[in-house]
This record gives sequence, C-alpha cells and structure tokens, in this order.
Amino acid sequence: MVVTGTDYRAQVLEHLPEMPLENLLVEPVARDTAPAVLYAALRIAQEDPQAIMGVFPADHRVTDAEAFDRLIERTISVAQKTERLITVGVTPTFAATGYGYIQQGAVLSAGLLPAYEVTRFTEKPDQTTAQQFLDTGLYTWNSGMFVWRVETILNAFKKYQPVMFKQLSEAIGRRGQAKLREVFPQIEKISIDYAILEKSDRVAVIPAEFGWDDLGDWNALERLLKSQGENVAVGRHVGLDTEGAILYTTNGDDLIATIGLDDVVVVRAEDVTLVVRKDRTQDIKKVVQRLKAHPELERFA
Repeated sequence: MVVTGTDYRAQVLEHLPEMPLENLLVEPVARDTAPAVLYAALRIAQEDPQAIMGVFPADHRVTDAEAFDRLIERTISVAQKTERLITVGVTPTFAATGYGYIQQGAVLSAGLLPAYEVTRFTEKPDQTTAQQFLDTGLYTWNSGMFVWRVETILNAFKKYQPVMFKQLSEAIGRRGQAKLREVFPQIEKISIDYAILEKSDRVAVIPAEFGWDDLGDWNALERLLKSQGENVAVGRHVGLDTEGAILYTTNGDDLIATIGLDDVVVVRAEDVTLVVRKDRTQDIKKVVQRLKAHPELERFA
C-alpha cells in the first residue's frame, strides 16, 4: 500500500505498475505523516483488523538488505507479542543535526536485536547536543520507520488525536472520494511523531545498522556521489577556490560558476536558484513557507 499526494499519483503508478489500484491511497492535500498513517491504518483495518502494519518513507536508502530484513522480522515479532509502537532506530555514526534522536531506556525484549523502552524524543539538536548524544551510546537516530499492530495504532489515534480519528474514519467509512476531499483540508497538519509517538508511553525502539541514509536533504547527495574531488556537481560547474560544495542543475545546458565559496549548496532549477550553507539546509522549508505566504512568489515554492 502506498500513500501519496495527487501530484505524484502518476509517478507511483509508473514505478509500481503491478500494484493494485485499491492499494494506492491519494491524499487530496498534504497534511504531514500523521493523517497519512491514519488513512492507511483505517484502510488496512477494513481488510484485516489483526494485521501488522509497517510505515516506510519513500526517500530512504538501505544498502544492507539482509540486515534490514532481519530487523523488520524482529520488529514484527515484537509488535505481535506486545501493544507497543515500535520505532526503527539507526545506530548513529556521526553527530548529525538534521535527524531526530531517540533515547533508549530499559530493555523490553533481549536478543540479538534488543527492544528498548523509549524515554525521550529530541528533534534535530544542535551540534554540541548531538555530539553529547553520540558520546552516551544511549541514543539512536529516528529513521521515521515504524511497525505496529494496526489495532494498536488506531487505539493510539483514538486516545491522542480523537478529532482526527473521527474526521478520517467517517470519511473513509463512506468509501467515497468526495467526502475525503471535503474532510482532508480540515485535518490538522502534524507529523506522526508529534501527534502520537511523543505523547504515548507505549513506544519502543529497536536500534540496528543496515546501511541507512535519509535522502530528504541536499547533503545526502554528497554522501552518495562524493569522489576524490573537492566538490560534488551534477551538471556543469566551473569553480575557483571552491571546496566542499554541492552543485546541482536540472538543465544540462546551464552552468554554475563559483568563486571563493566553501561548504555551500547551489541549486539551479528552471527559474529558481538556491544558495545555502550546508549546515543550514534544514531551513529551506522556512524559505518555502515564506514564498507560499506571498501570492506573487508562491509559484516558486
């Protein structure tokens, strides 16, 4: 089952032609991950109320498939035996400031891949705090991947997001897209982390290493394409005294020229040019929000 927005429906069908159409859930408008998860959970529950549900973002990269398979088998096993909301934790390899962190508590289930009680979520700490987390050995990155019994997550929505649960369950119960298009814009825009996981005392984490990377950030391009050169460039680039730069153009005929720049991201896409320090890429969303706030600039967002 895939949950996506109207803008990406055709692309999903192109890449997954074998997927039954009834397994493609299209959100009328984007409302972050909590409504998307609830939408899918309600549809799954209609087919199998006892199902185990996994949540996997589309913009992640996994290089160790065997380790990932073992991890998912383990999360399913724990989810089947408990009423816990299982988060997939990634063992951190550096003090990242662009990821959320999960603090591990008491051991809930021992074994080769232990499950721990979650004591705290921290969203994108500063560099000093991230290094402190790394040094303790008690924190994992929050991958944004989850496994749980569909009954468990629905009960959590009933408890912590009763309005959202009522809105979506009534809309989906009618089996019509018209009601869904009417209701979805009214739903609060909120992530599953803030809506459910940070409120619940029934969350567990299973840390693991499986060659994970989050491709939702421009810095990921450097990790994927870094060579022996000083910069990473997709498209034409000429640089003078430029080091540690990420340069990207969507038009093969365009040229990006840089002079005296270090550790920056430069993106040229049609009629928009973005220049940002690599340590500030998380703030791109703020710029997009500003563009959307001005009608004359909204088309650039």
